[in-house]
Amino acid sequence: MSRWLLKTEPGTYSFGDLVREKKTVWSGVTNPVALKHIRSMKKGDDLLIYHTGDERAIVGTGTVVTDPYPDPDANDPKIIVVDIKPGAPLKRPVTLAQIKADSTFAEWELVRIGRLSVMPVSDRIWQRIEKLSAKECA
Repeated sequence: MSRWLLKTEPGTYSFGDLVREKKTVWSGVTNPVALKHIRSMKKGDDLLIYHTGDERAIVGTGTVVTDPYPDPDANDPKIIVVDIKPGAPLKRPVTLAQIKADSTFAEWELVRIGRLSVMPVSDRIWQRIEKLSAKECA
């Protein structure tokens, strides 16, 4: 099982929207590196959902519920999507400022390649996110 972070603009589609809808097609990704990551996803993989814009924080978890498949709304076979479902909101959002201040994340794509919308999450990073989310004053 792999783990991934997906970025979304909460004004366009938020973690709350995912919770309300119970499932969605994760579409709209066109960056070649992000698409490569989506192609590597498998049904059952874990997700972190990150809100961009003014929020800039990891806010919740989710699960990939399908293997990747061609986007039915795109006229390009290279554009692929997965279906996802929500997990739980984090106890406390983990902000980008917290992440940048923590050396655990120094080599993570979220810090190094800010515009990348889909990226892998190592076990070490996942565990640190869980720990930061659980702290009273992280």
